[in-house]
Amino acid sequence: MNKIKIQLLTLTLFAFLMQGHSQEMSFEEYNPKSTLVVPENIVEKASFPFIDIHSHHFQMATQDLSELISSMDNMNMAVMVNLSGGSGEGLKNMMDNINRNYPNRFVVFANVNFDGVGNPDWADNAVRQLEQDVKNGAKGLKIYKSLGLRNKDIDGNRIRIDDRRLDPVWAKCGELGIPVLIHAADPKSFWDPMDSDNERWLELKTRPRRKRSADNPAPWEQIIGEQHNMFKRHPQTKFINAHMGWYANNLQKLAELMEEMPNMYVGIGAVIAELGRQPRNAHNFFINYQDRILFGKDSYQPEEFPTYFRVLETADEYFPYYKKYHAFWAMYGLNLPDEVLKKVYYKNALKLLPGFDQSLFDN
Repeated sequence: MNKIKIQLLTLTLFAFLMQGHSQEMSFEEYNPKSTLVVPENIVEKASFPFIDIHSHHFQMATQDLSELISSMDNMNMAVMVNLSGGSGEGLKNMMDNINRNYPNRFVVFANVNFDGVGNPDWADNAVRQLEQDVKNGAKGLKIYKSLGLRNKDIDGNRIRIDDRRLDPVWAKCGELGIPVLIHAADPKSFWDPMDSDNERWLELKTRPRRKRSADNPAPWEQIIGEQHNMFKRHPQTKFINAHMGWYANNLQKLAELMEEMPNMYVGIGAVIAELGRQPRNAHNFFINYQDRILFGKDSYQPEEFPTYFRVLETADEYFPYYKKYHAFWAMYGLNLPDEVLKKVYYKNALKLLPGFDQSLFDN
């Protein structure tokens, strides 16, 4: 009898433990569907034609642009800005393909090659190449985050964003009247301890190469400070700070920076999740700085654009974002006025990049 009781007890304990184990799941697996029932306004197509100031297409010299045009039309994208134009023959070939097919639908930005910084003739050569790229059709200059993170001079030292050896390039952009769109560093969380307090823990777990530290290659505050130093040193040049300068999660600080640097504009690419979790605060920021905010997406995934439209245009509540490793929280709509939407979608870009086909925006 005792043996039977022990066996029953063992089975009961095993069943209890198995039941408990079956309830365990990883953070990645836990993704419950909301039971909240609220009005939904899915926005598949932007209410106004828009300019995507932040896109990357490295094969534009040879690709069939009609496929891009089709997806652009479906979402009401009037003009796409390809920031990955390169320079020299590569950029010229891109422009040739565009001009043969859809000359009014694409804009290309040039890129600078920072190899050789430290050589006496580097700045002169870079400026000369930039002038030629603009003659070939480039409408702006895109600076990748490698400047400040990975680019090194001929002596093997990290090139600071505010390195004075680069000043002739920024000055030339001001002289030519073209904007500089620059991505500096990455989210501050990539420099923070990777622990349970880090909002980007899942992203760092799944993409460990994104983790940074104070000596890999420098503190976050230092790299961002270098960028601001460069902006302030060139007040005649207009800069578009990609990803809202990584201050979309601190709009009070970003507002202070906007006041300090009137030549700084901001793009909203890849930070819509930060805006969507603070709808009233973000709404007020967009009202206050409506003349200096530009629409941009970064990664060209057409199925992700509707989340941007919904955040900007609607008053919807508690709807999902499309990448859990970016944001495990829900979104809320900013419900921006039409005139502000028009500025963010296209009017501000038209001011920075003149020469667009105005008929694309007449409605």
